[in-house]
Amino acid sequence: MRSALVLLAAALLALGAQAQPAGLSADDLAAAQAATNQAVANAEAEQAAGIAPQVPTEAPALPGAPAPAQAAPSQRLAPPSSSPIPGLTVSRDGEYALPIQLLLALTVLTLAPSILILMTSFTRLVVVFSILRTALGLQQSPPTPVIIGLSLFLTFFVMHPVFEEVDQNALQPYLSGALDQQSAMEIASTPIRGFMLEQVREKDLLLFMDLGGIDAVATRDDVPFHVLVPAFVISELRVAFQIGFMLFLPFLVVDLIVASVLMSMGMMMLPPVMISLPIKLLLFVLTDGWYLIVESVVRGYL
Repeated sequence: MRSALVLLAAALLALGAQAQPAGLSADDLAAAQAATNQAVANAEAEQAAGIAPQVPTEAPALPGAPAPAQAAPSQRLAPPSSSPIPGLTVSRDGEYALPIQLLLALTVLTLAPSILILMTSFTRLVVVFSILRTALGLQQSPPTPVIIGLSLFLTFFVMHPVFEEVDQNALQPYLSGALDQQSAMEIASTPIRGFMLEQVREKDLLLFMDLGGIDAVATRDDVPFHVLVPAFVISELRVAFQIGFMLFLPFLVVDLIVASVLMSMGMMMLPPVMISLPIKLLLFVLTDGWYLIVESVVRGYL
């Protein structure tokens, strides 16, 4: 504590030395030094008596020195104002709030590949093209991204009337505020349900109704989605395998003929695929195979 007072006195002396040219006399500086010495003596006496000395909060003003300027009221720190934080409402007027809507939209985007594969014509198209590549004996041509891309754009072509109906009757009215979420979802599911009901087999539909414990429904439109979707998928796989079998037959005949000719010529060391592959490619090109396959598959939905 004493060292602190000594430092304070030294600072006052230095301040007095700097302020002397500004008009302070030697008597004023001597009076200030005497006051400082008296404060140091009082502090030592209080410390010897066991009384906690009081440290001045601010230095004594020098005689003739200008008073320190007071801070303007506008410059003082104002207490922080409490800003209300808006709460997150789960629902509003029967609809989900905006954050919940964004979460649902992200969920739908995450499940979009599954929806595209299982509820559209994509399954049949991609299976047929994959079987065609195997029947030709080609391992990497056309590449898998090309097959998926072709199947995807053909799916958009086949499903265009359905998507357009969903956009006009459900999506646009919902975005304009004419429909709520529940009504928009019900209207959007109607054309998709109609598309799947046109392609599903009655036998497959009855199978999943029996497995789901559903005895009977009034109309086909009353079949729930959890029954309709798997029935539609296995129906699409069945049709795709039928088309794939028809594609395999002519190429299988070519392989048998080439293998028989090579065996009869004694060329057993020559792989038959080296001869049959160019012949199958030539046969596929001469018959305009891509045109015939795409036409037959797409017309099956129209």
